[in-house]
Amino acid sequence: QQLVSLPLSYIQVIMMSSPEVTSINQEVLVLTAKATELLVQYVTTYSFRHGSGKEKEALTSSDLSNAAEKSEALQFIADILPKKILAGTYLKMLKEKREEEEEEENDNNDESEVNEVEF
Repeated sequence: QQLVSLPLSYIQVIMMSSPEVTSINQEVLVLTAKATELLVQYVTTYSFRHGSGKEKEALTSSDLSNAAEKSEALQFIADILPKKILAGTYLKMLKEKREEEEEEENDNNDESEVNEVEF
């Protein structure tokens, strides 16, 4: 019987990508893979039960990110499970941010011109 479903070679590559790691014991590799599987199982089950997945009989990325934000136990992964955002919404946010930065730059230029005149 296979103890884990995740490919150990991928887990090892991820673990070896850390500069502090020089070697990985096979037992540690298997335990890390199993712990990862259990975490994924917990996150998906929790997200399904507490999200809109029950009604739709489907789990969405929004369910995952909402669960990570709401659950104290899952706060540590909230940053890597960002909320889904539509491209149009993102582009609008970028445009608004650029406009704000341009306004700030113009305000700063106006202030520096006033300061030059006062001297």
